[in-house]
Amino acid sequence: MEKYSSIWRLFYALAIIGIAVQQMVLGIFMPVIIPPNAPLLSGSLACVWIISVLLLSASLVIIISGRYARAASLLTGGFLLLLFIVFHLPYQLKNNLHFLAGWSDALKILALSGGAFVAAGSVATKSRLVKTIPILQSFIPLGRFFFAIDLLVAGIMHFVYISFVVMLVPAWIPWHIFWSYLAGIALIAGALGIILDIKLQLAATLLGAVIFIWLITLHIPRAIADPVSGHGNEIVSVFEALGFSGIAFLIAGNAKKKR
Repeated sequence: MEKYSSIWRLFYALAIIGIAVQQMVLGIFMPVIIPPNAPLLSGSLACVWIISVLLLSASLVIIISGRYARAASLLTGGFLLLLFIVFHLPYQLKNNLHFLAGWSDALKILALSGGAFVAAGSVATKSRLVKTIPILQSFIPLGRFFFAIDLLVAGIMHFVYISFVVMLVPAWIPWHIFWSYLAGIALIAGALGIILDIKLQLAATLLGAVIFIWLITLHIPRAIADPVSGHGNEIVSVFEALGFSGIAFLIAGNAKKKR
């Protein structure tokens, strides 16, 4: 089980690394990390690099160091959660209070924060560093809920914004409306399974598989076709899908280990 957990943690860490590197290359924050026009940080290249290097370093520790992977995961989860609370929540409440789609990036960073806590829960370690951050350890059981909230809302948005979602389905796939609705149902069902602990391992496994299929058939081709628009938004989507797939598989693995 630990062998596979290390693979899923790799998925998650590579997602954070990919987003951090893209920020460093472009010299700007991706909206999933910091919302537009954030006080003090917006337009500051130094802040972009500092935050990106921190995320990059922690992710490398998650991949390389078995001894400190749990601590690095906890610190990553806490840092992303702090960004969500300090920057994303005020921005969304001010600008997108009644616009569901506007909450997309805020919920994604919440999901990534939850994924870090899920990753921490998949690592068994006796590192003393972990003992110095007991507050962050208390968030480990909440990680799956942070992740599932984003997917639940994303599933709902498949129905609310169906006219937009159908445009995301590759042209070579028939019945765009059918697949769009089915994707929404899959997200909602998987998220509810994780939140309500109903067939948790099965729900998380299927969700991880579905997201990984979307990564291959949808996100990678779109990123290849248009790697530039929106400061590489399609590339960010590739990393997000990779990370979300890894998080879902980690939740399934943690559920099996606990059982």
